[in-house]
Amino acid sequence: MQKVAIVGGGISGLSAAHFLRDRFDVTIYEKENTPGGLIRCEKVNGNLFHTCGGHVFNSKRQDVLNWFWGIFDRDNEFSKADRNSVVFMDGGEKIPYPIENHMYLFDSDTQKRFINNLVEMVKNKGFIPTNFEEFLSHRFGKTLYELYFRPYNEKVWRRKLSNVPLSWLEGKLPMPTVEEMIFNNMNHVEEKSFVHSTFWYENRNGSQYIADKLAKDLNIHYCSEIKNIKFEQSKKFWIINDNTFDKVIYCGNIKDMVHAIIGLDIPTSYIEAVEALEFHGTTSVFCEIDKNPYSWIYQPSKKYQSHRIICTGNFSTSNNFGLNKDRITATVEFTDAISEVDIIDNLSRMPLNPRYLTHKYNKYTYPIQNKDTRTMVRNLKKVLGKENFYFTGRFADWEYYNMDVAIGAAMDLCKNL
Repeated sequence: MQKVAIVGGGISGLSAAHFLRDRFDVTIYEKENTPGGLIRCEKVNGNLFHTCGGHVFNSKRQDVLNWFWGIFDRDNEFSKADRNSVVFMDGGEKIPYPIENHMYLFDSDTQKRFINNLVEMVKNKGFIPTNFEEFLSHRFGKTLYELYFRPYNEKVWRRKLSNVPLSWLEGKLPMPTVEEMIFNNMNHVEEKSFVHSTFWYENRNGSQYIADKLAKDLNIHYCSEIKNIKFEQSKKFWIINDNTFDKVIYCGNIKDMVHAIIGLDIPTSYIEAVEALEFHGTTSVFCEIDKNPYSWIYQPSKKYQSHRIICTGNFSTSNNFGLNKDRITATVEFTDAISEVDIIDNLSRMPLNPRYLTHKYNKYTYPIQNKDTRTMVRNLKKVLGKENFYFTGRFADWEYYNMDVAIGAAMDLCKNL
């Protein structure tokens, strides 16, 4: 039986190990002392802190659903919920998400401007956007762009939206036509086609439970940060920590990967392209907030830097241990690093009376592509694949994968090994 090394015990690495374990002798190397990667959680005062977002599960891929529910007990381990998201506007209005379906809730002047935008959009129906700014303003109209899409996304991306490419967008936003927006507003239709409009959440330990259960019975070497992966050219095998492997699947960060490989010359053009890749981090702030009915709260307001609140206390009652009945736990997200002093100052200006508990900064959260990123990554996969070295995962592929998409990408890779 051939031996496979997987570097990284996040959702991509754990999934890949399951897909291969019946055909290969699989070893996972994980730098932390617990599995999970970006879906890792911690307990704070008896409650679950999602240290990088609030990860839930659903998928549009039936093969991913079949595999996942073949491992987990949907009826007993998970709860199903409808996504109930909202946009907190600067003036205090709470507009249900997606905002373009609820323009009838705005004042008459705003509604008229929106209608005029729709007329202009019909006239320019053949327009092909080349960047994120053009996409948003021509898909949703200038009024919505200025009210919500621009201020919210500038908080997330910390750059001009004209410099954000469109490649990351697939499956991340509703894509309504003008006709659909008019119909939805006239009939007060709730959106059900966007990503995770319904979702499943593990009842006790959220996404950490998913990681822990997937890790069970796998051969995982924890506290093993892999900085050198040597290719033995004459014998065509790979060496990690003095162990030899026929194949390697790298599920860490591509920036580390290209410098970890020894004995195989990666063309300088790839190394330079990888080093130039841009990204954002996230400061996740664990808080108590006032009880509310929402799952995600989007915040375009310029009064504070946070761009969204993930109401994890509404995902499972077990996330509100020891709290008063009028309070729940939540994760407040800020793009990039922010000090505790500035966090507390921002929280004082935010709705729902958030009280700071703790925070964690993740350097790598949002991969930022340019127009050449996908082609470069695809070609590098071909170069390394010739020597049985493969990679997958959010920061290996430099794609903004949700958990289910990461599982699907690992599944697709492993089918061909």
